[in-house]
Amino acid sequence: MAKRKPKIPSSTIARNKRARFDYHIGERFEAGVALTGWEVKSLRAGKALLTDTYVLLKDGEAFLLGAHITPLDTASTHVITDPDRTRKLLLHRKELARLFNATAQKGNTCVALSLYWKNNRVKCEIALATGKKLYDKRASIKEREWNRDKSRVLKVYNT
Repeated sequence: MAKRKPKIPSSTIARNKRARFDYHIGERFEAGVALTGWEVKSLRAGKALLTDTYVLLKDGEAFLLGAHITPLDTASTHVITDPDRTRKLLLHRKELARLFNATAQKGNTCVALSLYWKNNRVKCEIALATGKKLYDKRASIKEREWNRDKSRVLKVYNT
């Protein structure tokens, strides 16, 4: 009898699936996130949403806007919580300069792709991105549906 490997829990907290649909993803960066105690507890419980999240570059710093971290009932009784507050991203000066120069060009933006654990710290994967045109989005939908149909046919054929 074959032994099964134990399932390793994923370190990913939340993903921004909409970003991959709306943008062509370019260069990626790993940024730390400045959080408060109740936010870390909520992230450990997996209560985060990254839909409609983007990165604001202002005054030589990067901020995460639109990320929603739902407070736990136990933490919110004694702390004033703001689930949609602006959170500071921690990047090296060279990375910030690269982001500033790239977003100054027309058509480029900076979006958050995912939140994940790295050791005991929360990291945010951000990327330089350019917006997709409508026909690019249609091509993405067509490719996704084709892959789904292809897997169905192969599943029926292999059984």
